[in-house]
Amino acid sequence: MIGLLVIDKPSGMTSRDAVNRVERWFPRKTKIGHTGTLDPLATGVLVVCVGAATRLADYVQAMGKSYASRFRLGATSTTDDADGAIAETPNATAPTREAIDAALAKFVGTIEQVPPAVSALKVEGRRAHDLVRKGHDVRLAARTVRIDAIRVTRYEWPYLDVEVDCGKGTYIRSIARDLGAALGCGGLVQTLRRTRVGPFTTEQGIGVDATPEAGRAAVLPPLTAFDQSWLRVALSEAAAVRFRSGQVVEYAAEVELGPGYVVPVLDAAGDMIGIGETFRGKRVAPDVVLAK
Repeated sequence: MIGLLVIDKPSGMTSRDAVNRVERWFPRKTKIGHTGTLDPLATGVLVVCVGAATRLADYVQAMGKSYASRFRLGATSTTDDADGAIAETPNATAPTREAIDAALAKFVGTIEQVPPAVSALKVEGRRAHDLVRKGHDVRLAARTVRIDAIRVTRYEWPYLDVEVDCGKGTYIRSIARDLGAALGCGGLVQTLRRTRVGPFTTEQGIGVDATPEAGRAAVLPPLTAFDQSWLRVALSEAAAVRFRSGQVVEYAAEVELGPGYVVPVLDAAGDMIGIGETFRGKRVAPDVVLAK
């Protein structure tokens, strides 16, 4: 079986725990992998790759994401969310909505963001959260991330509800922490739900307690990950055989795309057989091959 599953991860479970549940739905030795870690506190979309579709994990992980989160202002946390040790900010005062909007505007765009110390990022080969739990002082370097939009949906001190559209590697916990620091009152994530990864949304999600039959029935074709914003190329039956063998082949199209396009590659039946890069002369070279 080859395809993608949209899991609606519950709170209190790691992404690895969710994958372990999913593995029980499929025959032994079936490759299973997820496309982006969700914190234990977080719920929502966790895209799981099944079989040869695990080769698409990097592409799906790089797709845009959306989150709905409740920030708690007036406090800080050792983990930057409600799972950590929380400290109330002395004499914290409620910022105005105007002050919040002005502060949030500075986080939109391509910014430098320091990840939470309690995270799955590695420091000299070891997980940062493991080092923190063992008493090490972990200081992670800032990373460039992209935040497309932050929308305030409700504000009633000390809670601020937001929706965030962002790129790969963005930490919503860091936004809450840095917003609180900018406002001088402290901030943390109270709740967090990932509502979208690329074209996948929570409405498509299946729970980890589903039956194996329901889980297998929910597997989506690999092409589902690549909406109409992606250019596609189709191959003849003979060219598809050569593409699967790792050869550069000619694609069938009235218009030449030109070099440098990364495209889903379809066989004559319209099924996705891989990802390729286009070259001059209506040629495409395989980057990922889903099956031979």
